[in-house]
Amino acid sequence: MQIAAMKVSHHFFYVLATLLFVIAPARASFAAPVLMISIDGMKPEYVTQADSRGLRLPFLRSLVRDGVYADGVTGVWPTVTYPSHTTLLTGASPAEHGIYNNVVFDPQRAFSGAWNWYAQQIHVPTLWQAAHNAGLRTASVGWPVSVGSNDVDWLIPEYWRISPSQSLNPSDRELMAALSRPDAMLDQMQRELGPYMMGNDTSRNGDEIKTRYALDILRKQRPAFMTIHLSSLDETEHEHGPFSAEANQELEAIDAMVSQLADAARANDPSTVVLVVSDHGFAPITHELNIFLPFVQAGLIQTTVNQETKTVTIASWKAQPWLAGGMAAIMLHHGEDADDRQTEQQVRVLLQKLAADANNGVAAILDRDEVKKRGGFPDAAFLAVLKSGYYTGGSLTGNLVNVIPGTRGSHGFSPEFPEMRASFFLAGPGIAHHRDLGVIDMRQIAPTVAELLNVRMPTAKATPLNVKP
Repeated sequence: MQIAAMKVSHHFFYVLATLLFVIAPARASFAAPVLMISIDGMKPEYVTQADSRGLRLPFLRSLVRDGVYADGVTGVWPTVTYPSHTTLLTGASPAEHGIYNNVVFDPQRAFSGAWNWYAQQIHVPTLWQAAHNAGLRTASVGWPVSVGSNDVDWLIPEYWRISPSQSLNPSDRELMAALSRPDAMLDQMQRELGPYMMGNDTSRNGDEIKTRYALDILRKQRPAFMTIHLSSLDETEHEHGPFSAEANQELEAIDAMVSQLADAARANDPSTVVLVVSDHGFAPITHELNIFLPFVQAGLIQTTVNQETKTVTIASWKAQPWLAGGMAAIMLHHGEDADDRQTEQQVRVLLQKLAADANNGVAAILDRDEVKKRGGFPDAAFLAVLKSGYYTGGSLTGNLVNVIPGTRGSHGFSPEFPEMRASFFLAGPGIAHHRDLGVIDMRQIAPTVAELLNVRMPTAKATPLNVKP
């Protein structure tokens, strides 16, 4: 009942906010076009400390010299891609905007790893909507949670049917064309530019494809507000760790792509403001905590074994984790119903025991009220936050803690950890030069962009950043 009521409440406020946008008069003019580029997983130190780290990033470094920048951006709970990108577009916390995690909560593991792909799942207005309702042209390539957006005039969303690591279905090319808009746009572009990716290619090749298509949209459609998501740095950091030679090389290649995008946008309109952001930072990881195991051992999760394949699956559950990288929300089957108080107490004792052993890597256990205060996972009974270096695993069997070989990296840890800070770099006419904003809040970015575009974002409550001279 609580979940259903929350959905009705979210829907009511979304409809109300939408009506406010619709009845507001379209603006005849705007302050400046904005090109907003997300480099997934880029820590600010890559740019602010580029020289000392031996990184060649001429364009990104120019944003520090010619614009305003943050030493770091304090992100959201959890510090993962989809909630963070939605906060960048809305100025709202995940509990407000409705994208609580990358993946859909799937207690029976029946949805093949489905993510929160769809723009209709966002409960508050976005910058796309604000710009579109003000009569501005909008475009987006590869931005998370964009499938089906009615507020993006030229849209190539981020979507895939299966894990990008699996063999792709050739018909996914037709699927991407069907999801893009306007109708037939992607088919026409592919005839001129070569094939677009199938599913979601997180390699450099994927970023090069997204850049090529974004450049074509910029040159032909001249959008006033465009968003682009580049993801190969994040993928490389997962495989090799932050500031590895491989990650540094990847970012140097991305710097050249971003420079091309900025040049194309400024060729359309010299007053264009270029904004480069990221969704989260990164940390090396050394251990995996298979947090499902204590729930199985306590009988809170009942498993079954397929005798043919020896595969272990979940048969029933009373409580289980919802993994988000360096943290896990603990979900109860019946929420806060009175009959579930005993289960909640059992889970509390289980988590306290888990946290008491330092070898398990648990930094904190937050209860329901503490989680709500942080703006994440509104339906969770608890949140297990791991120490930097530990990572949540979902195995139903085996060891509780495993050593992760090699030099891997990840995120999803508390946004209070400095290594989770994201990036903000902004430059263009009418923007101050070489101004260090210090550490900012991610929720300040959307209202800042709204001011630059001169559009209304009444649901973005954070104070806009001081970016003018």
